[in-house]
Amino acid sequence: MAGTVLLETKEGVATLTLNRPECLNALNDALLADLCAGLDAALADEAVGALVLRGAGRAFCSGDDLKEIEHQSAGEEQVRAFIESIQAVTRRLVLGDKPVVGAIHGWAVGGGLEWAINCDLAVFGAGTRCFFPEIRWGMFPTGGVTAILPRIVGLAKTRELLLLGETFDAGDALAMGLAWKVVRNDAVFETAHETAARIAALPRAAVRDLKRVLNRAGSFDIEGAMRLETEATVRCFLDPETVERVKGFGSESG
Repeated sequence: MAGTVLLETKEGVATLTLNRPECLNALNDALLADLCAGLDAALADEAVGALVLRGAGRAFCSGDDLKEIEHQSAGEEQVRAFIESIQAVTRRLVLGDKPVVGAIHGWAVGGGLEWAINCDLAVFGAGTRCFFPEIRWGMFPTGGVTAILPRIVGLAKTRELLLLGETFDAGDALAMGLAWKVVRNDAVFETAHETAARIAALPRAAVRDLKRVLNRAGSFDIEGAMRLETEATVRCFLDPETVERVKGFGSESG
């Protein structure tokens, strides 16, 4: 496939590349639709045992495309469809039956950081920078992070990351458990692909069951969390103050 997401299969590994490098792979309707389609194809391909998710150019993903905020918030039906598309990506990454290795470099912000957290193993480049901007803009996090993040970093750290929205680096991500491994910036994709190939060579049924059990065990209610996230995010998008905050940030950052 081509367009905003590229899909390539090699050695039992399907690599999905976010392909809007001119805007740091910011997510919009087209990218979300292409990513869902690419994930569906990779998950259905019997030759594929593991996935790699990466970004083209200088960043993994800079989050929502701020230039499209007025279009995205034009009405409740449009807002809800956009947010459901974001959550649909997470369902495929987290609840799909094949492990996903993230190749994270440059910026991983907002929705992009959520997708990095959705990966089963995330390889970070040493120069990676991350933050959650949603609350400061009057928005709300998605991607199931309200369920996943406390499980990884604890409730107090989750509050800090989401409420304060401060930038952290790859070393911080490793210390918190958000990154599985930190490598040189130029070795991110190679390391991620080698790891995915190792996983793809393992017995498929055991790998599939391990992912299913780990992600559904205990109180890990990602579906419930995403339903609550969706409703909160729809309310935020429909708030005129949110649009003004986002537009103001966009003009300040150029």
